[in-house]
Amino acid sequence: MNYEASQSLSHSQFKRRFGVQKATFKRMVNGLSAGRPPVKMRGRPHKLSVENRILLALEYRTYFHIATDWAVSESTICRIVHRVETELMASGLFRIPGKKRLIRGFGQYEMVVMDVTETPIERPKHKQKAFYSGKKKYHTLKCQVIIDKATLDIICLYFGDGRTHDFKLFKTSGVHFDPDTKSLEDSGYQGMARYHANCFLPQKKPKNGDLSESDREYNRALGSERVCIEHVNRRLKVFKILALRYRNRRRRYGLRFNLIAALYNHDRSLVAC
Repeated sequence: MNYEASQSLSHSQFKRRFGVQKATFKRMVNGLSAGRPPVKMRGRPHKLSVENRILLALEYRTYFHIATDWAVSESTICRIVHRVETELMASGLFRIPGKKRLIRGFGQYEMVVMDVTETPIERPKHKQKAFYSGKKKYHTLKCQVIIDKATLDIICLYFGDGRTHDFKLFKTSGVHFDPDTKSLEDSGYQGMARYHANCFLPQKKPKNGDLSESDREYNRALGSERVCIEHVNRRLKVFKILALRYRNRRRRYGLRFNLIAALYNHDRSLVAC
């Protein structure tokens, strides 16, 4: 479906088809057009318009299938996708706040929620053990996601290999919370209290024992508060590049995840307005 045909879709249908709202798509077009020089460049002009290049980049299929649909070569598809992603990030219109916003002096968050999500990848040719996730039982890339509990906006991300433990990923990320900010984590962050006293973790079942009824109630209440980050992960994985097996080069995984997170935040701001 090209840009002209997509204009017949309603707002909800456009969101379901491409993963972003029409207003967010227009902002992407403006961000991509702003970086273009006003003078005519040498060489053959683009066969596809800016709008069609963005729609093309939002698809997640093999370059062969996309190329046959748009009647261009696979190498052209690869160049278009890379340029669209790079120029949108360079435009500055799609950015997430970053980990500096979590410390005192940059605005205090009352409560944040932290979790790690995984994306399956092709089995690497080298250093396979570094990417093998014992939890998922296949090779993955991990992303640590921190969100604001009040607005469900993504604050910062950090990336690691599938073998890296969630708590080790947190220590490597260099994230520091404001002492007054409450943080909610799952059982993968045992020992978090040494780094942030104002954290809330599930009660662990004692060895050769059972949890008390009050501990069970606490774990259920904590789980109901933390479930919002699972909803955020689900909304991010509307973009199939994060949900299905990641077939691209791993070095651009962080750039793509950051761009998708920024698009998600922008869509959230439109809903709030």
